[in-house]
Amino acid sequence: MAGEEESMEEIVAARKERLRALKAAQELLNTPDEDSAQLESNTNNEQEDKRDEAPDNDVDENSTNMKFRNYVPHDKKLQEAKLEPPKPSKFEEPVAAVAPPSEKTEDPFVNIAPKKPNWELRRDVQKKLDKLERRTQKAMCKLMEQEKQKQLEEEGINGAAD
Repeated sequence: MAGEEESMEEIVAARKERLRALKAAQELLNTPDEDSAQLESNTNNEQEDKRDEAPDNDVDENSTNMKFRNYVPHDKKLQEAKLEPPKPSKFEEPVAAVAPPSEKTEDPFVNIAPKKPNWELRRDVQKKLDKLERRTQKAMCKLMEQEKQKQLEEEGINGAAD
């Protein structure tokens, strides 16, 4: 544990040292040098002299630089700088290629209408009809067998009587 505490203290001390160095570097960058301070004061004086000589030029420069698109200023001098609102370009719909006229014109409702008027009924009742068809076939087979048996019995009776 003692080793961990000492290493933590060393890390903290190193970080504090780095922060001090960063602060010192920041202060050096922020403090103006004598040369740069003189240059700034000279440029400020020159600009003030120009403003004193021609105050009308600054107003003209500002008005030409200002452009009002969505705002209508109250001052008449500024209203001259107002721009017309932008107009959207006219949209032209692309003309689709005209399809060649088909030789055979069909009534569109013919394809929609059912071929037979009772197709819905047949669709709904088809399962029941299938069952009935099978039963009918079985019943017909039974009847045919019964007919054969009757014929055999009649032949047997007729043959025995003879």
